[in-house]
Amino acid sequence: MRLLVVEDDPDLRRQITAALADAGYAVDAAKDGEEGHFLGDTEPYDAVVLDLGLPVIDGVSVLEKWRRAGRKMPVLILTARDRWSDKVAGFDAGADDYVAKPFHMEEVLARIRALLRRAAGHASSEMTVGPVVLDTKSARVSVDGMPVKLTSLEFRLLSYLMHHKGKVVSRTELVEHLYDQDFDRDSNTVEVFVGRLRKKLGVDVLHTIRGMGYTLSEPDDAA
Repeated sequence: MRLLVVEDDPDLRRQITAALADAGYAVDAAKDGEEGHFLGDTEPYDAVVLDLGLPVIDGVSVLEKWRRAGRKMPVLILTARDRWSDKVAGFDAGADDYVAKPFHMEEVLARIRALLRRAAGHASSEMTVGPVVLDTKSARVSVDGMPVKLTSLEFRLLSYLMHHKGKVVSRTELVEHLYDQDFDRDSNTVEVFVGRLRKKLGVDVLHTIRGMGYTLSEPDDAA
């Protein structure tokens, strides 16, 4: 899952980016509204953390531009403002949730997890396909109740496919959502990670759909 953080305070931006990366996400960051708008308008993010008090272009304007352009990714707004009208303006511009500064990082992580679950139509923090269980809260994976140790990229791959269970996901889509903007997009590593993940899971739930991509589903549901 790939996220964007738009925050002008350099220390807070680093803290949020590091916390999200440690939680297993691919994360890009922008220091002002202009850069944030450009990234959000041109890159396929699964969710965005957006400060309202941004230089160059304020957060509400950035969000309004995204929504007018048809960008539908969930957006969590950050605000140090106490006035209820600022929160209302954020929601009216298209925000999905908000956190008021100062905040605990765990709250941001929990709200991001909730936004990603809702966007994918999942109500619980636990996602399952056959005997495979992925807990988004603890970032743990198990098969038949036994823990499975995955690398960060393997976990990110499984998480994205779990959030899109039953859908065919192309290699291009995986590349766009598994890696940050600085990663070599011409890499063929997706196939490598799919092979490693399939071997570690040890059950027939990750299927290759020839000429189309990959899907995570029950064995009998594979296309």
